[in-house]
Amino acid sequence: MSTPRTRPPAADRRTLIADTAIDLVAAAGLRGLTHRAVDGAAGLPAGSTSYYFRTRTALIAACYQRLAELDLGDLGDVGDLAGLGDAGRPGGGGPGAGGPDAGGAAEGPPVSPAADRDTAAAALAGLLHRWLTAGRARQLARFELSLEAARNPDLEADFHRAGQGARARGSGILAALGARRPEEAAELLVAWTDGLLYDRLAGALARSRPAPDLAELTSVTRRMLDAVLAHPA
Repeated sequence: MSTPRTRPPAADRRTLIADTAIDLVAAAGLRGLTHRAVDGAAGLPAGSTSYYFRTRTALIAACYQRLAELDLGDLGDVGDLAGLGDAGRPGGGGPGAGGPDAGGAAEGPPVSPAADRDTAAAALAGLLHRWLTAGRARQLARFELSLEAARNPDLEADFHRAGQGARARGSGILAALGARRPEEAAELLVAWTDGLLYDRLAGALARSRPAPDLAELTSVTRRMLDAVLAHPA
């Protein structure tokens, strides 16, 4: 007598649906994102996706949340690889991460040794290399979905909220590296890395550029870190 298959928990099924939806957007754009398509690609019974996410807007919002979760995990790995411990994680932050009301935060921590920046640059370069290769589909979906938020007011708040987590985590990492204004530094670093990713994945030269090179990315990320960590006048 065969044992009945147990139904996966709702949280796991929601994650499966969001991951599948992200893959569909990466492969076919938003025109390929339907509840039926997600059911089929995820191997779920018909109607499953619409049960958890009644509307297409709700399904896209779930994609934003899932992308934010994955990005936060990746940035936490950067902090770990850079030897910064819990910098940028909730409850962590490292020196100078207490915000503008923290004692002594106005002057900021001393600049970290160059070796710390080298290690952080190598960790960030490794992440960018992964996003440009094995994680390429996820980044393409993120760009596609971000444009939808710009056009749909019902999605704007969800997209904005999802993006704040990565900036907060980046701010904690940069504070631990010596940034006097970590929030401003994180905004710059996110903008620059997004620009680099877009240029390499979907820009005019994306098809003609050579494959991502880890050594080149390490040099670029070190220059970006030096720039965002430079003390403002």
